[in-house]
Amino acid sequence: MREKIYTSAPLPFMGQKRRFIKLYKSALEEFPEAKIFVDLFGGSGLLSHTTKHTRPNAMVVYNDFDDYHLRLINVENTNGMLEAIREMVKACPEDKKLSPGIKAKIISYLKEQEQKHGFVDYITLSSSLLFSMNYATSLEGFSKQTMYNCVRKSNYNCTGYLEGLHIVKNDYKELFNKYRNQPGVVFIVDPPYLSTEQGTYNNYWRLADYLDVLKVLKENSYVYFTSDKSSILELCEWLETNLAAINPFHNSTKEEIKVKVNHNAGYTDIMLFKNVSVAGEVPEWNSTIS
Repeated sequence: MREKIYTSAPLPFMGQKRRFIKLYKSALEEFPEAKIFVDLFGGSGLLSHTTKHTRPNAMVVYNDFDDYHLRLINVENTNGMLEAIREMVKACPEDKKLSPGIKAKIISYLKEQEQKHGFVDYITLSSSLLFSMNYATSLEGFSKQTMYNCVRKSNYNCTGYLEGLHIVKNDYKELFNKYRNQPGVVFIVDPPYLSTEQGTYNNYWRLADYLDVLKVLKENSYVYFTSDKSSILELCEWLETNLAAINPFHNSTKEEIKVKVNHNAGYTDIMLFKNVSVAGEVPEWNSTIS
């Protein structure tokens, strides 16, 4: 049977790069000599999955700091819970607020499932029971929100999604320092965006944390993601122009995708990539990120 190639993450995840898949595949062609791709902020694993299918002979390191793979491992339990919840809400109008009684019944059921399995994928269940783009990561958080009957009609299928990936869970700095002296390495850098909703990420980031990530880009081949809401590119250009600072995006290639939130609001997602050997930059392997 032919292995499935995913164009979006099989389970809900805020910030996955499904809009960029075509452009990202093209960007990978700019690194013909690459042997190792390190996805420092792996998120949903979509970029790692796409990289492995596009470059099957390369080693792809997926840094699953948000434990997405645990959600995939437990998908059958999640499907079972959704099947039970469908029965509970079958008499309720679709996309409408659930009554306090039905909500209490669902909360009681999830509490039992948590005690039974030790793990409940509240993020995935959120997409079936909470208002659009609202997520909960615990039973306590789930019980505090208004529930709606927007339960998914079919079960989730995650077969083969992480096939062939080297899955780790490390601080990105440690992972970077481990691989930065390897020949033919490319870093995939998709940190939580500055000045945007961080949603279900496990840690809170300060401005200094966002700026620290830029050290990864210095003298290394990379694919980097940001948006115009973060103003990080504007900041780097200003520092380069006014303070003679090094701009890590110098000589990089930029691709943009316009995202429309509603009829009068939107933003621009941005991907930048650079092969340092093509750009004429020589990596310096001695320094580390601390």
